[in-house]
Order: sequence, then structure tokens, then C-alpha cells
Amino acid sequence: MKFRLIIDKTKDEEVVVTARERSALTDQLELLVTGRQSDTLTAYTEDDTLFLPLTQVECCTVLDGKTYAIDRNGQQLRLKQRLYELEETLPDYFIRINKSTLANTNGIARFSATYSGGINAVFKSGYQDYVSRRCFAQIKRRFDIK
Repeated sequence: MKFRLIIDKTKDEEVVVTARERSALTDQLELLVTGRQSDTLTAYTEDDTLFLPLTQVECCTVLDGKTYAIDRNGQQLRLKQRLYELEETLPDYFIRINKSTLANTNGIARFSATYSGGINAVFKSGYQDYVSRRCFAQIKRRFDIK
């Protein structure tokens, strides 16, 4: 990758990026240059690229080795970032509920006990995912659940 900076006080500021394809890096550059707040995730379907508002995201999870955002309608949208990258950038109302899922606390409808003694997070869209014991202990401390 090449980088070139030209300072010319007589011209309007312009940033031009030439890339082979859109990537997480180009998305971050766009956010940085436009000053747009990161209140959206760039999600992909087979045909489209969408800017998904974080308020519409119920959780981000890894399925079959790929990262997906699950929205309020239960639709799975592909993300290019890894889960650890999302965890660093998402707001505080996203919490880790297991090794492969970050949940929007505003999207959780309830926690339900399973027959095997585990706990599931049930989202408003109907999607369910298990809550690990370690993460549930942190959730209990965070929300002061007895």
C-alpha cells in the first residue's frame, strides 16, 4: 500500500483512496475522513452493502467461522470484522454472552433456564443463544442481579 500526502492551501481538501476491493480498512478510512460516527455497521448480503444502525442490531455472532449481525427481524447479515474488532468499537450496551457472541442489551427480551441447567439469552426477534457461566457471572455483576 502506498501513502501520499500533498499539502496545498489553495485547494479544497479531498481524500482519494484507490483499492482493489472494499474492506474493513476502507470502511474505517471512510468513517475517519467523513467524520461520520460509528453508529452503524457495514453489513453485506449476497447482493447489497448496507449500513445497519446499531439500534437495529440484536447481536453479533460467529456462525460457521463467519461473523454475522442479527437484526431486529432475525435476518443474518454478514460482517467483515472479527468479533474482537467489533468488541473494541461497539458501544458499552453490547456485552459478551459467550465466546462467539456479542449481545445488544437493549435487544435481549429475557434470560431463560434450560433443562440442562444452562442459561439462554432470548432476543426480541426470537433468536436464542446460550450464555456461558463466566459471562453470566459478569452480566449479573453488571446489572446487579441477585
